[in-house]
Amino acid sequence: MNRCPITYQLCTARYSEQGLKLLSRTLTTLHDLPLTTEQLRREAAARAAKMSIQGVQPKVGARLNVAAGRFEIVDVGGRYILKPQTAAYPEVPENEDLTMRMAAQAGIETPLHGLIYGIDGALTYFVRRFDRKGRKERIHVEDFAQLTGKSRATKYRSSMEQVVKVIDEFCTFPAIERLKLFRLVLFCFLVGNADMHLKNFSLIRHMDIITLSPAYDLLNTSIVLPGAQEELALPLNGKKNRLSRNDLLLYFGAERLHLPPRLMNTTLEEVHAARPAWEQLIAASFLSADARQRYQDLLYARLARIYS
Repeated sequence: MNRCPITYQLCTARYSEQGLKLLSRTLTTLHDLPLTTEQLRREAAARAAKMSIQGVQPKVGARLNVAAGRFEIVDVGGRYILKPQTAAYPEVPENEDLTMRMAAQAGIETPLHGLIYGIDGALTYFVRRFDRKGRKERIHVEDFAQLTGKSRATKYRSSMEQVVKVIDEFCTFPAIERLKLFRLVLFCFLVGNADMHLKNFSLIRHMDIITLSPAYDLLNTSIVLPGAQEELALPLNGKKNRLSRNDLLLYFGAERLHLPPRLMNTTLEEVHAARPAWEQLIAASFLSADARQRYQDLLYARLARIYS
């Protein structure tokens, strides 16, 4: 039996039928990417100047050719982003895919995503773009660096307090989005995601309603960079590490986000209720045994700091 890298289900084929249907109702097969990891990284480097998506990780735009049953790399008009293995850090695609699945279990909105094999057997992460509708229509999305006049070089020069101010200034119903932000920040702390800088928060406009976008670029950076000391990319209560329950709940949740105790407690309970599902996802993930153990150990340690 194989484990489908799109659904984590056991199946007899490379990909499960349910996984294929998530991509398209008429998709019956999905061929491996016709590139090795190194070739895909070279494609990303060659196309970087032409594409609207940027960042530290190598990535390319792609469209799904349903009739041919394959992803095709494109410069413009792609509905998907592909992220191959990185040269410097192991298992980043597997890590991101797992973390995004865990976020969905915690009640955080995420776009369709999964893993696909290349011809060398390596896994590449794919995610459907939420700023596209059809082949040509774009949905208006701005990240918090753009909204605060920061650049890619200065995306860490801010604070979680400033993130709250952006929500209050631009969102149509800021009280709703503050609660969503609390859930996201709590989750990122629990899973060791210490890279939520300004470009990893975005607002999206649907009709005339402005909200937080679906979550993206969620990663357990603490096991990718095991020597790193920071627990958050942006300071909260003047701190990037040694965060306590009081920092996250009393200061951030109650004082800065003005969340009623009832809503905050409900969110805490809902996130904690995802723990059994998280454990199952970690066990079923495509991370190596060592990485799965380190992910689980960090998760348990962080849960103890909040829920003990």
